[in-house]
Amino acid sequence: MTSVESSMEISVVGEDQQERKKVESVEAVASTSKTEVYEPSEEYKKQRDPCVENFQTWSEMDQVDFVEHLLSLMCHYQHGQVNTFLKPMLQRDFISALPAKGLDHIAETILSYLDFKSLCSAELVCKEWYRVIADGMLWKKLIERMVRTDALWKGLAERRGWGQYLFKPKPGEPPKNHKFYRQLYPQIIADIERIENNWRTGRHTLQRIHCRSETSKGVYCLQYDDQKIISGLRDNTIKIWDRNTLECTQVLTAHTGSVLCLQYDERIIISGSSDSTVRVWDIKTAEMTNTLIHHCEAVLHLRFADGIMVTCSKDRSIAVWDMQSPSEINLRRVLVGHRAAVNVVDFDDKYIVSASGDRTIKVWNTSTCEFVRTLNGHKRGIACLQYRDRLVVSGSSDNTIRLWDIECGACLRVLEGHEELVRCIRFDNKRIVSGAYDGKIKVWDLAAALDPRAPAGTLCLRTLVQEHSGRVFRLQFDEFQIVSSSHDDTILIWDFLNVPVSETSSRSPSRSYTYVSK
Repeated sequence: MTSVESSMEISVVGEDQQERKKVESVEAVASTSKTEVYEPSEEYKKQRDPCVENFQTWSEMDQVDFVEHLLSLMCHYQHGQVNTFLKPMLQRDFISALPAKGLDHIAETILSYLDFKSLCSAELVCKEWYRVIADGMLWKKLIERMVRTDALWKGLAERRGWGQYLFKPKPGEPPKNHKFYRQLYPQIIADIERIENNWRTGRHTLQRIHCRSETSKGVYCLQYDDQKIISGLRDNTIKIWDRNTLECTQVLTAHTGSVLCLQYDERIIISGSSDSTVRVWDIKTAEMTNTLIHHCEAVLHLRFADGIMVTCSKDRSIAVWDMQSPSEINLRRVLVGHRAAVNVVDFDDKYIVSASGDRTIKVWNTSTCEFVRTLNGHKRGIACLQYRDRLVVSGSSDNTIRLWDIECGACLRVLEGHEELVRCIRFDNKRIVSGAYDGKIKVWDLAAALDPRAPAGTLCLRTLVQEHSGRVFRLQFDEFQIVSSSHDDTILIWDFLNVPVSETSSRSPSRSYTYVSK
């Protein structure tokens, strides 16, 4: 080793030793400060007050600049000490401070954005936070927000009766206090959990409408709301049932063939039949106001919304109609391309979707009626589908259900379990419900079905059996019930809300029956 290299090595070693001594010195100060009480020096005591007096004469920006300069001269340990001192000074209880400034409404508005768990935690912060939450009726506002944004909450508010205490109270009704809504919220949560558990376990009460058709038996189609059920029958009639009494209130007659499809809104009922016609009825007077004759064979399905109606037929065609009024419905375009009967259609403002016995689903542009793409995958004819957003769910005589991405045409999942043709299918944001010619209704987990990692055995939540004695033709459902119809000439209402609580609830499904004959 040369003398130069030797001197460099000595120099480096010397610097390492000096740096190590600095670190040890800082660590020693830190250690000492934890165990010994700090005692300021006499010189510091003499000079501190004059320095503070000078500091106070400077502008705010000068003061900041001076403190920044001081901090730059300190070591890391001192920075930590300063940071510990500053932390509580930088924290502000703005919720308590705002009411003191006469700004209670701002504090209430801020806390009103909290969810259930956060609001519970906020109540425990201090008495002032609890007072703001109570005076602002924030539990009431939280429940109102849920009712406005969630269909399940809205339905429960109507069915359980507590909706009358929300928003504007009835004239003469004394207002409920904060504690009422604070206690109501967990009761609602418990009710929702019971409903979800009933769906998973298949616990329900059952109401049965026996249609007792005089000629051909079978209920091909239906739609319902809280007041009524409207059904289309194989005996050529449309029957309207009171939702509460389950009694038949009206029978519409004019079709000369089975009523295969229908849809209604607040003004009209539109029905399609094996007599090849589409008929329009006034929902209040039950009078037929229009007859559309276009298809040359049975009208198998129809949908209408926002001034557009789409019908499809056994004649392999799809008709798109412009609806100016119930009496003025004009044919816009006929879509052809399917090689067998078109069994079902659905649409929104972007796409018309059709499914056929030719095993294909076809997608068309709603505004231009131009063909977009074909979805291939089913091994046999397709009997039913529903389309919403990007998702299409279809059921087929190959006994399977398929989920499709309409934008790319990819099949996302195949659901297997039905033993015969899947005749009807509906889905919402939680579940898929399907009915088949095997007489069974199956409930599927939609989120799991869209997850490619979910095992096939976890997808079907429950199979409802042994209630319909014939093929299931049609069903609809909401958060609380399924309403289904069958070849056995019955309409069943599967109620998952009003289920008696019993000790055996986890072991066996509960059923109660109401029979109505008309």
